[in-house]
Amino acid sequence: MVTLGLVVAEFNAPITEQMESSARDAADEHDAEIAETLHVPGAYDSPLAADRLARRDDIDGVAVLGAVITGDTDHDEVITAATTQKLTDVSLNRDTPVALGITGPGMSAAEARERTDYGARAVEGAIDLVEELE
Repeated sequence: MVTLGLVVAEFNAPITEQMESSARDAADEHDAEIAETLHVPGAYDSPLAADRLARRDDIDGVAVLGAVITGDTDHDEVITAATTQKLTDVSLNRDTPVALGITGPGMSAAEARERTDYGARAVEGAIDLVEELE
């Protein structure tokens, strides 16, 4: 059985709550266990939480969920670029799969609501990579 950690950004919570629900459903469907879920303020805060989970011996992989919606500035591009780079660093430095379930940049709130299945996709990706690398 694959054991995962889950990181969920609370910013845009109605959307990320649905993403978390789809992630849990996917874990159940694939007989994976989510050992711990860490809720963080926003996507930008997720690399530290992912790193903490990836350090644990009882966690095989981590799925990170969030929704970065475009606004009046380029913040969505800055946030997603920085976050994805640091999540890649966590995965490589800890030799632990970290699956990206963060939607954006350049996404409207309506588009984010249409992509809540990315929670499931992230969990499925983490499971697949854990199994492939065993």
